[in-house]
Amino acid sequence: MYDGIIQDLIDEFGRLPGIGPKSAQRIAFHILQTESFDVTKLATLLMDIREKVRFCEVCGNVAEEAQCSICRDPRRSPTTICVVEEAKDVVAIERTREFRGLYHVLGGAISPIDGIGPDDLRISQLLTRLADGTVTEVIIATDPNLEGEATATYLTRLLVQPGLTVSRLASGLPVGGDLEYADEVTLGRAFEGRRQIQH
Repeated sequence: MYDGIIQDLIDEFGRLPGIGPKSAQRIAFHILQTESFDVTKLATLLMDIREKVRFCEVCGNVAEEAQCSICRDPRRSPTTICVVEEAKDVVAIERTREFRGLYHVLGGAISPIDGIGPDDLRISQLLTRLADGTVTEVIIATDPNLEGEATATYLTRLLVQPGLTVSRLASGLPVGGDLEYADEVTLGRAFEGRRQIQH
């Protein structure tokens, strides 16, 4: 435990997700001991994020305008929507450069233990986007865990309508992984998603 403001700073960093007490202490002392570290710039950025960054009115992704850059991009296909849990998932998929459609960010996943039900997610906004018939495929890209699977199952049942294909991202064994270390859910999904080898 440190005196006053130093401990306050460590405590604040420790409240961030993924940062434990030791990491919080290291960050605080790095800021304290590194003269070249621009504290003013960091403070300004944090204030700007609070004031300027919002969520896209169409898809729920982070944006500095009413719509995010993906929703405003005329080169994106309006016929396909990829449904993800969080805005950070959009970034992960964009890095693959495989998807050229639009996104819909749910803002979480169904989790009865945490008191999160379908009404707490942006599902009604998704249904509104599908109403005019422009979208022909919805790709569900929720996390391959219990909450993600529950959300995917709920959406799959909800989105049964003529002219709309609903698909789920394949999941299974990671490249370079060993079978002996894979859990049974991962192995099961790998078997479900197996493909025939072309001769």
